[in-house]
Amino acid sequence: MKVPQAGAVAAVIAIALTASGCVGDEGDQGDGTLAIGIKFDQPGIGMRETDGTFTGFDVDVATYVAKELGYKANKIEFKQVYSNDRELLIQYNEVKFVVASYSINEKRKEKVDFAGPYFVAHQDLLTRAGDASINKPEDLNSKSLCSVTGSTSAENLRKNLAPKAGLLELGGYSDCVVALQDSRVDAMTTDNAILAGYAARKGNEGKFKLLGQNLSNENYGIGVKKGDKDLQRKINDALKKMVADGSWETAVKKNFGANYKYEPAPAVAPVG
Repeated sequence: MKVPQAGAVAAVIAIALTASGCVGDEGDQGDGTLAIGIKFDQPGIGMRETDGTFTGFDVDVATYVAKELGYKANKIEFKQVYSNDRELLIQYNEVKFVVASYSINEKRKEKVDFAGPYFVAHQDLLTRAGDASINKPEDLNSKSLCSVTGSTSAENLRKNLAPKAGLLELGGYSDCVVALQDSRVDAMTTDNAILAGYAARKGNEGKFKLLGQNLSNENYGIGVKKGDKDLQRKINDALKKMVADGSWETAVKKNFGANYKYEPAPAVAPVG
C-alpha cells in the first residue's frame, strides 16, 4: 500500500473544496460515466499499463460490480487513489466507490462504509526463487528486508519475529522488487496478494517465490460513502453473484498466477 506524497492529499482537498459534487447521487458524472477509485501501481491488483488500459483483480471486481449497477466497461472512469486519501475521495464525491486493496478496519469504518469483504489477504514475504536460506520470518535476523516508507508491515515483522533484520525503506513496492532482484535486499514484505501480483507479472516469472507465511489477516472491502446503505447492498449483491457464477475465481487465477494459494471468497457481511 503505497504512501502518497504530501502534496497529493492537499491537491485532492483543494479540488474537493473548489469543485465538490462532480459525481452525482447515482454515481455518474453527468455524462453517464461512473468514477471508481483504484490503485494504479500494483501489478495483479490495480495497474495502469503503458497503453492506458487497466489490469488487476481489483479492476476485474470493479468492472463486474459496475456492470451489475448498469454501467458498461467503456462508461467507467478509473481514478487513482493512494492508501492515505481513499476516505477523502469518497467523502468529497470524487469517486462513487473505492476498490483498492482496501483492508476493512474499525478506524476506517468511522469515515466510510464497506461492501464485502471480497478477498482475504495475509502479510507474507517475497524472496528470490533460488534463495533457500529464508524459509520463515525468523531467518531474516541476519538478512535485509525491504518495504515502503511508512508501511507498518516491516516494523511489525521486526518487532515480533526478526528484531535483528536490516530494513531498507523505499518509495514504492516496485522499487523493492528491483532491490530484491538486484540482491540489495534478501526479502520484501506486504500483503501476499500484492507480492503475488509482482511475482506473476510478465518478465518476473520464475524469479521470485512467496513463502506462504500468514502474518496477518487483511479483509479487502469496497469503500462507499458513509450511510449509503442502498449502494452498499447493491455492491454486496454483485459480489455474491461474481462468486456464484465463477467470475471471482477466474479473476484470482488470472491475476495472481497458478501457484498462488488463495483462500475461498469470504462471506459478504450483512448491511447493518
